[in-house]
Amino acid sequence: MKLGDGVEQSIHCTAVLSGLSAGGVLSAAALAEYHGVSTSYLLKHLQALSGAGILETVPGPKGGYRLAKKPDDISLLDIVLAVEGPAPAFRCSEIRQRGPNPLPQRYFTKPCQVTAAMLRAERAYRAELANTSIADILTELSADDDGGIAARGCAFMEMHERKVAR
Repeated sequence: MKLGDGVEQSIHCTAVLSGLSAGGVLSAAALAEYHGVSTSYLLKHLQALSGAGILETVPGPKGGYRLAKKPDDISLLDIVLAVEGPAPAFRCSEIRQRGPNPLPQRYFTKPCQVTAAMLRAERAYRAELANTSIADILTELSADDDGGIAARGCAFMEMHERKVAR
């Protein structure tokens, strides 16, 4: 299973936005700079996150993005679904019914075993993502950080965070 770069960028941006002070926002350009990615590509994903109710968009020249929910209430699955959409990763096209000498329809009344196995894997994958919140990711990061990651984030926020009314 391959998820697009937008999923990684979206998860990291959501985590960064969780560090904003009350009333603070970050611009898409600042988030793109922090992660070394294209602003125009990132904007598409930030808009998807806003549309899904994960981020709040503050309009205007001093606007930007902030979390619309608490980090505890944002799962990785929420982000993946916002960016990639709800369709399952595996899409069966019923190739077992193609080719020469096709079998009668009575052999195809149930989903094929390949589809059944892939859907079980998808359910397990989605369940794990649903059980992992942005807060969980931040807790793990904090446990592994010797202070360097936090210092980089704080310095960046100091330079780029914009204060707006809530």
